[in-house]
Amino acid sequence: MKRKIIPTLLALALTASLAPTVLAAVPPTPCYPTSVSRSEDGAQIRKVYDLGPQDDPAGISRSDFQQEGFHYTLTDLLKQEFPEREERFHTETVTLDSKSKDMESVLALLPAQREFTTEDGLTGTLSLKLDTVQVDVAGYGSSTRQVSATRSYPSLAGQDTSYIPKEITDNGRTLELASIDWQTDNTANEDGYAVGDRFTAIATYTGSATSSYVKGYVVTAEYSGTVSRIALNKVRYVAIFEGTPLVPAEPNPTPEPSADVQEPAAPVRFHWGYVLVPLGVVAAIGGGTGVALFIKKRREGGYETEEDSQ
Repeated sequence: MKRKIIPTLLALALTASLAPTVLAAVPPTPCYPTSVSRSEDGAQIRKVYDLGPQDDPAGISRSDFQQEGFHYTLTDLLKQEFPEREERFHTETVTLDSKSKDMESVLALLPAQREFTTEDGLTGTLSLKLDTVQVDVAGYGSSTRQVSATRSYPSLAGQDTSYIPKEITDNGRTLELASIDWQTDNTANEDGYAVGDRFTAIATYTGSATSSYVKGYVVTAEYSGTVSRIALNKVRYVAIFEGTPLVPAEPNPTPEPSADVQEPAAPVRFHWGYVLVPLGVVAAIGGGTGVALFIKKRREGGYETEEDSQ
């Protein structure tokens, strides 16, 4: 079991050690020039690269190259940042509290113009849009207070509470009897003593009243206008290549023959006369021999010519 585990651990350790090297070997994304210019004499070439914030300048080619009879080498790489103005139309909604819903009081809380900065950093002066001003109730609260009312009950025969109502209704609220104040309306003289025979009851009733009220108001309004900012969204790189002319290769000179070296003999030309003349001689000899043999055969055969008979 140990023999299998050790090679596996070694392989994992080797893979982990090589991983950063593999990641570091990934080449950067190549950048392409937006313009290329060449001097009149061809001694210099300028390549312009306009890169954004996400572009890596390592992708700019720095290698030597040859073009139109020159060998070019990078001598300088210039960097120039170009600020760009970014602007757009923006609407901002504001919300604030007000104790009153009176429009004059509300407008006093809203200036005609305000400076705003957006979440992405654009700033500008925005103007109030009056047609967007709106006032809403922020909420309601309630309060409870003690209320009281009095009732008078005259000409009562006695100070008997049974004559007095225990509850009354006042402004829609139910009140309960809290206290009674008795007053004598008429007195009679009995045995030299003044005795009251008619009474008035002043009854006091109490209770609680709950009322609601507006806690406040919420004002909303819109401001609109143009916001802008200066951003460094483009960086220009200028790669300067200096060129040196390429020297054309000179042809190898033909070596002159040495005095000790003999010049090769001129080629022998073939003459058909050397063949035709011998062939003509052979043909003539052959023809004469043939004639002689013919005459000999005739003589042997008994035939003679006119010259032979004479």
